[in-house]
Parts: sequence; C-alpha cells; structure tokens
Amino acid sequence: MNKKNVIIILIDGGRLDRAQNSPVFKTLKNKSAFFSSSITYAPHTIAAMHAVFSGTYGVRTGTNSYWSTYKFRKDKFKTITEYLKENNYHTCSDVHSEIVIPKQGFDEFKIHDPHNDDLTQHHSELLEQMKIKNDSDTNFFLYLQYSNIHTTISDEVLKVYDNYSKEYFKNRKLNEQRYDREFKKAEDYLTNILEKINSLELDKNSLVLIMSDHGISVGERFGERAYGAFCYDYTIKTFAYFIYPGINPIEVTQQVRTIDFMSTILDYLKIEQDKNYENPDGESLLLLMNGKLLKEKTAYSETGNPLEDKKPPKEPNTKSVRTSKWKLIINEYNNTKELYDLENDPDEKNNLSGKQTDVEQTLWKEFLRIQTDS
Repeated sequence: MNKKNVIIILIDGGRLDRAQNSPVFKTLKNKSAFFSSSITYAPHTIAAMHAVFSGTYGVRTGTNSYWSTYKFRKDKFKTITEYLKENNYHTCSDVHSEIVIPKQGFDEFKIHDPHNDDLTQHHSELLEQMKIKNDSDTNFFLYLQYSNIHTTISDEVLKVYDNYSKEYFKNRKLNEQRYDREFKKAEDYLTNILEKINSLELDKNSLVLIMSDHGISVGERFGERAYGAFCYDYTIKTFAYFIYPGINPIEVTQQVRTIDFMSTILDYLKIEQDKNYENPDGESLLLLMNGKLLKEKTAYSETGNPLEDKKPPKEPNTKSVRTSKWKLIINEYNNTKELYDLENDPDEKNNLSGKQTDVEQTLWKEFLRIQTDS
C-alpha cells in the first residue's frame, strides 16, 4: 500500500452561500484547499456526477440529462473508479439511487433508503469497514452521498409545487427556513463523519474531498422551484474542499470546474491517464492548490428546462458558458440569450445581451467550440 486512500463526501444540493456562512464549513476551510468558485456541468445530480467521475462534459460522454445514465460511453471514457480499481484500490459507494453515478469499477455499489436509513450511522459503519481494509494494506476509494437535502426538497417542494406555483415563490422566507433546516442537518452529518475519519486515523493517509453537485433554489427565479431548470449561479456554483496530509490551507477564488476533480485526484496520486481512452475535458488543479498560477478555463453548463411539462426533456435546452467575469446563457427552448456581468451583477439581474457585443461574441464562439468538439 503506497498511495493515499480517497474519500469523496457529496453534500447533494449543498449551496455555496450556506457553506461560506457555516461555522462547520469555515472550520473545514481552515484545513483544506477550498474552491469557492467551482462550477458544475449540470444543476442536477445525474449529469453532474457522471461529469465528475469521468472528468468530461456530458456533451461528450452521452450522459447529459436525467434520462441518459445508460448512454454513458464507458468504452470511450474511463472513470476515476476504474483508475483506482486498476491500481488495486477496494472501491465502494453508497448512494440513494443506482443511476446517479457510473457503476463500472466498483467492488461494492450500495444503495441506501433516504427516508429510513440513518446516514451518519450507515456511513460511519462503512468507514469502519474501510479501516479494516486499510489495516490489511489495501487502499480504498469510498464515495458517500449525503442525500437528505435532496430527499426533503423532493418531498416538500418538487412533489408539491410546479415551476410556476405562485404559492412557492411568494413564500421566500418559508423556502429559506426549509432549506436552512436541512443544511443544518448536513452540517451535523459532516461533523460526525469527519470526526469518525479522524478517530479511525484515516485522515493520516487519505485524500478527502467534500463537495456539492449543485445548489438549490429558494425562490430566486420564477420558473425554477428547486433546480435543474436554469443555469443561474445559485445552482451551478458549488463548493469543494480538498483535505490531505500536510496540506497548506488555501482558498482558491479562481473559477474552476467540477470536471477538473478527477484529473486533480489522479495527479495527486501520480496515476497517469489512460491513453486508450479519450482525453477528459478537465485538468489538474494541483498548481492552484499549491498557490501557483493556472490559466482559467471557461466553464460549460447545461440542463433541461421542463417548462410546462411535468418531466424534464430528454436533451438539454438551457446552456451556459461562464468565466469569472461574464456568463452567457443560451435558452434554446425560446431562442433567447442572457449575458451577465458577474463582477458588477452577481445576482444576474441585468441582462446585457445585445449591449456588450464583443464579450457576447467571444462567449458565443466558445459555446460553439464546445458543441463542435462533442
């Protein structure tokens, strides 16, 4: 056993603004490389996490919507699980549905009942099992999905309202309280899980990544009661905290992409990318984590706005390209564009499409390049 273990803890539906104001996450920031501007590929779990596991946008892998888990091109794109499995890692996951991440490469693919299972206890027991593996000189990769925020939002919002329910959008305070209550539970979960990792001394030989896959609306925009309809920052900006032995804590404010995480982990572990597969879209962030410079890359996101339908479309119809300064949103469902000056208008209230032609043309060309490369 000569490499670090890998533990990924997903806080499904974790909003960046809540993490930045959380005492628990502020403590976490002080011992990690914290990325405060990581942009997800999709504001829903399935496409977002397939992109994370493959380091590649769904426009190339085939998993670009709620319905396309089974379209993932596993013959062309290698997942982080497969890389680690080939390097003699024991690979284990615990998720709330079999379709939310790529299954290939896992020794154990566990599915929990989000309504009845105590995830703190369940995941603590999994850590204990991984500790036994570790003590027998076997490295492990453990992926834990904290799904309770998602479950509550699904039960109390998605199943009760539609994207045009005025009752939901008129009750912003209630929406905030509901979300904050669930985020507090996520803080308690994370506190206990990190204490478990430390008590088992797994922190001494593990890379731990705590991340969110997307945010969740509390009523910011009429037409999106939760997530998955638009590409505004409250759902596509996420958080990521990398912790490993000997790290010098740092906050990286530069824009990165969640597709960069696979390459970062492989680079840290000194595992070379397999040339028999297509190159991922992501790149290693180790330079940034070590306080060095790395050229910022444009972030691409897309989702399927259901509009009046009860289910999302099979193909994305809302797309965006983003830099740290500007964002262009392409609404294919009604052939409109939105351009936002993120530095001066972080809440994306003032649509400048047609007014900043040079900026818009540059972002449009980048959008077309990504579409062409797919």
